[in-house]
Amino acid sequence: MYKKLYVLMVALLTGSAAFSQIHKTMVSTNRLERSDSSMTSRTYNLNPVVVTGSGHHQRLKSTATPVRVLSSQEIKEQGITTFDGALTRMMPQASMAPNSMGTFLRLNGLGNKYILILINGQKLSGDISNNVDLNRINMARVKRIEVLDGAASSLYGSDAIAGVINIITDQPTQDVVSVTSDTRVSGHGVLTEAVSLDIYKNGFGSYTSFTHDRADSYQTNDLEYVKGSDTETQQTIAPFFTGYRTNIIGQKFTYAPNQHLALNAGLDYSYKITDRPNTRPDITGGNDYEMHYKGLRWNVGGIYKFTSKNSLQADFVVDRFRYGKEYDVETKDYAIGDYVQSKKQRMMEGQMKAIFGLTANSTTIFGADWRKDYLDASSGNIDQHVYSLAAYAQHEAKVRVGRGSATATLGLRYNYHQTFGTHLTPKVSLMYSLGPLNLRATYSSGFRAPGLDELYYHYFSVNRGKAQISFGNQDLKPEKSNYFALNAEYRTQTIAVSVTGYLNRINDMVVKQNVDIDDASRKMLMAEFPEMTQDQADKMVTYALYQNSDKGDVKGMQVNISANIFKGFNLSAHYVYTYARTCSDDTWTLLERSIRHAATFTANYHHSWRNYRLNVNLNGRLQSKTYYTGSYEDAPGFGIWNLNTTHSFTIIKGLLFQPSIGIENIFNKVDRRIDSANRKYALYSPGRMLTVGGVIKLGQK
Repeated sequence: MYKKLYVLMVALLTGSAAFSQIHKTMVSTNRLERSDSSMTSRTYNLNPVVVTGSGHHQRLKSTATPVRVLSSQEIKEQGITTFDGALTRMMPQASMAPNSMGTFLRLNGLGNKYILILINGQKLSGDISNNVDLNRINMARVKRIEVLDGAASSLYGSDAIAGVINIITDQPTQDVVSVTSDTRVSGHGVLTEAVSLDIYKNGFGSYTSFTHDRADSYQTNDLEYVKGSDTETQQTIAPFFTGYRTNIIGQKFTYAPNQHLALNAGLDYSYKITDRPNTRPDITGGNDYEMHYKGLRWNVGGIYKFTSKNSLQADFVVDRFRYGKEYDVETKDYAIGDYVQSKKQRMMEGQMKAIFGLTANSTTIFGADWRKDYLDASSGNIDQHVYSLAAYAQHEAKVRVGRGSATATLGLRYNYHQTFGTHLTPKVSLMYSLGPLNLRATYSSGFRAPGLDELYYHYFSVNRGKAQISFGNQDLKPEKSNYFALNAEYRTQTIAVSVTGYLNRINDMVVKQNVDIDDASRKMLMAEFPEMTQDQADKMVTYALYQNSDKGDVKGMQVNISANIFKGFNLSAHYVYTYARTCSDDTWTLLERSIRHAATFTANYHHSWRNYRLNVNLNGRLQSKTYYTGSYEDAPGFGIWNLNTTHSFTIIKGLLFQPSIGIENIFNKVDRRIDSANRKYALYSPGRMLTVGGVIKLGQK
């Protein structure tokens, strides 16, 4: 059976919406896609279809590189409406630290800049101080999220040292006209509303969506330590969590006139503004301005399938992102409503990919990428651009070995970067399968070119009277990594158990290091930044400079267990151990924000009675303390449990009504420590909250 499925799917490439379109026109793979998305089948299907690991669609059990899949059904069952919520509740190796400058994401101990986020195989660009703006991701369109741990540069290029997160979107491919409204409300002003209109007829598809997401700022303690004191406190209105309002509008068109050709075009516009308390003369913690973000992303692409095993694809994407300060308090320099741009980014990328089934049991992929990045940052005095070129090849073959089978994957990518020249990143993976047992071994090389901000930053600001200065460094070297992993997996229709051990070694890590200031450097800084006063310069002790540290070392283990206990009842547990360090000047220190132990648990039950279906989901996340370096104290560990129930009513044919009710943070775990200059946090929950939601779907086939 697996051999037959393998042959059917070898012509498919990673993440392409166009490939997905052709893929779905094939009868057999249509069945696979439908079984992966239905509630009933999900409970019994522990072997879904994936694309990210090997670059073409295949069953999870058949991929030589382990991939973790978060399906839209699982996400909805847990009452999750945000991308960061999906990762942190369902993946213990991921952690988040939200703030007004975006969301600081970590995966397997490594931060944002080492994680490549894709939408249908195409890079999501745009960040704020290296914090990815995850609010740009439209969760209303997510079909599944595939996570590939470790270096994946042979297929995906730069920035894939820690792993790849590929968001696969969903568009109906059968004749249908449907309207869906999905609403969810909880405490502290949290509201998510998503509306979509899907039309598919005679090969033409139109998919329109609008999402509004908002949350109020809140505090867990209204006290802070007075500057310079560890005992004296004062009241503050500074938010612990920064509120925001986000709108996302998406439109996608597809056209597949026959089984050979499929075309697609899409556009997404995102808008976000923070919602913080205004500056007040009688209390600290207010702000004169809100952070304002805008993103515009569009893409066109197509695929031509010569035969069921040979196809050619081309895609082009443009991603624009900018942010700045929008004043809502009148100041000496700005009036209410004034906008001051801080940063503007633009990325253009073109991809061409081809897949050939040279033999019945092999798949060969060839591809080429061109990419150009622009950065205009007034806050860092940067106006630069850089381009890169890449070509890659990957061959995967499966052969019989005794009573089992072996699958080998060999890949090599040639990278040319305008600033850093040529690099080669290979990948080798082996898998031996014997019935339900899979044994895997993987080696892959990673590559990351320093960003334009790390190269050219020239930043000066004043925060509470204290000058802050950061410099880029044009002498930086690119970061390189070597990733090794061993995996053992046992997978049947009722249970899936997977154990993975890995080692990720990174050379020439780019870090922002503090440089001590003497009289000579103080004069240099005043010459570089004439706006800095003598008093501000005299109080400065250090300034920041991007530099290459010696090396990084991340080692860990993952254990994943999912089981269908009985019909309608499913349990899953996921545990990770991560030991992440960096070495500079022969001194080893733990990586900032790394977490040694983390686990997630889910228990799900569902049952149907004629026109009514009940789903009950209990999920939890437990993690040990979060490590911080320098003078910062570690953030304590925590355990959070959530309960969500969904009730589905089929009132009349074509009309679905699905209310939901749940409790977030059942045991009311809150970090109520008093804020101070050397205090960081890992738990951002405001406490126990009731959540209420509802889905109304009207569809006609």
